Amino acid sequence: MSLRVRFAPSPTGNLHVGGARTALFNWLVARQSGGQFILRIDDTDRERSSQEFLESILAAMKWLGLDWDEGPYFQSQRAELYRRDAERLLAEDKAYLCYCLPEELARQREAALKAGRPAVYDGRCRDLTRQDRERLEAGGRQPVVRLKVSRAGETVVRDLIRGGVVFNNEVLDDFIIVKSNGMPAYNFACVVDDALMGITHVIRAEEHLSNTPRQLALYRALGYAEPYFAHVPMILAPDRSKLSKRHGATSVEEYRDQGYLPQALTNYLALLGWSPGTEEEIIPQEELVKRFSLERVSLNPSIYDLGKLTWMNGHYLVTVDLEEITSRALPFFQRQGLVSQNPSPKEVDYLRQVVGLVRDRVKTLVEVVDAATYFFTDDWDYEEKGAGKYFTSEAAELLAQAGERLAGVEPFTAEAAEAAYRQLAEELGVKTPVLFHPTRLALTGRTMGPGLFGIMAVLGREKCLERLSRAAVWIRNAAE
Repeated sequence: MSLRVRFAPSPTGNLHVGGARTALFNWLVARQSGGQFILRIDDTDRERSSQEFLESILAAMKWLGLDWDEGPYFQSQRAELYRRDAERLLAEDKAYLCYCLPEELARQREAALKAGRPAVYDGRCRDLTRQDRERLEAGGRQPVVRLKVSRAGETVVRDLIRGGVVFNNEVLDDFIIVKSNGMPAYNFACVVDDALMGITHVIRAEEHLSNTPRQLALYRALGYAEPYFAHVPMILAPDRSKLSKRHGATSVEEYRDQGYLPQALTNYLALLGWSPGTEEEIIPQEELVKRFSLERVSLNPSIYDLGKLTWMNGHYLVTVDLEEITSRALPFFQRQGLVSQNPSPKEVDYLRQVVGLVRDRVKTLVEVVDAATYFFTDDWDYEEKGAGKYFTSEAAELLAQAGERLAGVEPFTAEAAEAAYRQLAEELGVKTPVLFHPTRLALTGRTMGPGLFGIMAVLGREKCLERLSRAAVWIRNAAE
């Protein structure tokens, strides 16, 4: 039987980095082994689940490149399967109806704690007679279904990452498998689905480890084959607290909107808990598929480092194919009104040239836009500090002469413009920075940026001459 793994998010929120890493680990294991990656939606919480969150989760997974082989399946559409197995457990006397009210359960827990006993359900409804049940139902009580669990001995979870994890069965109780509204409890639905879907490996977050003894009890009661388990370590904030919004963006959607690339995020998430066994940090997705293994997943929590993710993103901005970076950058330029909503091929080609020029100086797509604004609009001011330093009275004349020289450059390329500028500086007897610095400021409003002559080539002759002339006028007016 081939390996089958699953990812089962709940559509009660966006896909956060912890869930994205779990999905990634499952996807990598499936792709490496030639197995199947199944997507299942845990939407039994009808009040909190929403179509908006579902669409957000699906979009985030597609953006990350985590394609699934089956699904999405929806637990809300599988009620008959849960009902059938619950009835079978009741018929086999492996489960029973419980009519205890919440306030009664609270009193039981309080009494157990005062007596120094584990605060578990005491099983008082285990041996109700048919008459007892009829009387309670006549009083309007809606029962839950509880699994009969032996509290003797211990349960050993065979974990592919942690080895044998031992749980004392005294901490278990006859837990609820079907709620009073007829909906399956998490552990029950999870086991039924995993078993019927033929899931061979359950790879999930460490926080689910405590659920595993109960799930094993269900597998055994139902007679289903038990899967392998692997519980991956927690992701902590830099202060070792639980990662939350106060530490910055936590959802995949937020990182996408902040201009991060999926290649960077998947690379970074893979290294949160897994080690390639070397000092490498840049490992593209196709390489991760070849090298990932659960054996190299750590037991220790991982510390989330936004700085490292941002550094990785800068690397991928430079190394990913320019066509793809341009395509991903386009919506960011459109949101700023710098590129039309239906750009012509000419606009896209211009954008491609601009992105190619600035991408090695920034870390995110948002920064790409900021670094490139002056290519699309004249609505900007000269940097005050730069103007004070480079826009001297002599600079006005230099810019005017530079404009005259550029007007005759043919063809108007970066190489030809540079040659003309260097010749002009030599003729004027000035060092090249004396000419270059005011020119950069005149063309971009900034003192830093890509290569000056690359900027000229992309802006084109007409725009360069216009801006050089504007700067010369600005300098003369400022001197008056």
